[in-house]
Amino acid sequence: MSRSAHPAGPRHADVLPEGHYTAPPADLNSLDARVWAQTVERTLDGAVSVGGLDVRRLAEEFGTPAYVMDEDDFRARCRAWRDAFGQDADVFYAGKAFLSRAVVRWLYEEGLNLDVCSGGELATALAAGMPAERIALHGNNKSNEEITRAVEAGVGRIVLDSFQEIARVAHIAERLGRRQPVQLRVTVGVEAHTHEFIATAHEDQKFGLALAGSSSHPEAGRGPAAEAVRRVLMLDSLELTGIHSHIGSQIFDMAGFEVSARRVVGLLTQIRDEHGVELPEIDLGGGLGIAYTPEDDPREPHEIAKSLGDIVTRECEAAGLAVPRLSVEPGRAIVGPTAFTLYEVGTIKELEGLRTYVSVDGGMSDNIRTALYDAEYSVALVSRASEAEPMLSRVVGKHCESGDIVVRDAFLPADLAPGDLLAVPATGAYCRSMASNYNHALRPPVVAVRDGQARAIVRRETEEDLLRLDVG
Repeated sequence: MSRSAHPAGPRHADVLPEGHYTAPPADLNSLDARVWAQTVERTLDGAVSVGGLDVRRLAEEFGTPAYVMDEDDFRARCRAWRDAFGQDADVFYAGKAFLSRAVVRWLYEEGLNLDVCSGGELATALAAGMPAERIALHGNNKSNEEITRAVEAGVGRIVLDSFQEIARVAHIAERLGRRQPVQLRVTVGVEAHTHEFIATAHEDQKFGLALAGSSSHPEAGRGPAAEAVRRVLMLDSLELTGIHSHIGSQIFDMAGFEVSARRVVGLLTQIRDEHGVELPEIDLGGGLGIAYTPEDDPREPHEIAKSLGDIVTRECEAAGLAVPRLSVEPGRAIVGPTAFTLYEVGTIKELEGLRTYVSVDGGMSDNIRTALYDAEYSVALVSRASEAEPMLSRVVGKHCESGDIVVRDAFLPADLAPGDLLAVPATGAYCRSMASNYNHALRPPVVAVRDGQARAIVRRETEEDLLRLDVG
């Protein structure tokens, strides 16, 4: 069943229907490995540690709220994706999930490529030393400045998203005396089973060029994607290397990828038949889901690699095509599980017969996803263990919005008190990258932990940072 968020965010204090939330866990002190990074554990004194460091020490040194990232977990996930796809495929980390110079260096050291979709992300990648040929530039409305920077740097591919962009990139490449490798992003008419706001491959949306033609000429050969191929192949300053498709986000079911691959291979076949060209690459995008709660059941990288590889090989063999080099773009699937957000409890308000509201020192400024997508999260008391009875809780932020909800429904110990530390796992993706200064809140730091050492890879904003942009 599809779910849609209210345009203004979730409504305040809805009484949940019986059975909407699961029963409380048997042990509130347990930490489900499906939603926590690999080095997170509860120590003998009851507190939680990550990378060998007690979260209480992290809170003292870096303050709260803070995003805490398990560097070993991030690197292990990079290796798992790289090893699963092997030498005959490319793994591009989707930088929009979270990007910093430290992350770029980790990607480089672990052998992954990088996908960026703005001038700022490109600048971060280049400043951190990622070789330009291992960078792909995405986006549905790239500026002349962004394209020029990318072509001058020598990025490995620019993913074209419109007819105007074909002309724009071709003109800039010609002016710079370059032949720029490009891919065409196509929409394949597949809507992944996901929230409607993050499904991206059905025709009625802003991304890509449709495979299908108009209602009067519905056949694929008359569609915008086929016409875009014709235009690119006529331009000497562009080198068409492949076709790109992306069908959505937080996807667990591989069926959508199978339909997408079949339709993309159909376009490759049409290109061969019409132009005598077999394109060497196919990019099936990203969007693979992660576990935000123990009920989520994501695929492992080796399962995804085998499934996608089998799909593409089968479709190409049926069409008589050489199997192209496959690319994928995991972002959330790598960084999402590697981090948690550490909060301090401020106030606790019991609404008799409903639930208990637990207010923390962050909120929608550091995690907008609950309000924006109806996203569901887990939460745990991490500064101590507790044997108290579970209480149905709603973890909320400190902002002046009734929709400022971090975790909509969770069970926390009934002896929870102001000053306790809570942690929300699986916040590595899209939380810091979508963070805001709403209510003039200061954006939290990102703290990387490894082998008993912690450092801020993105420091906490200060009031001076905030006021520096306010020129009066």
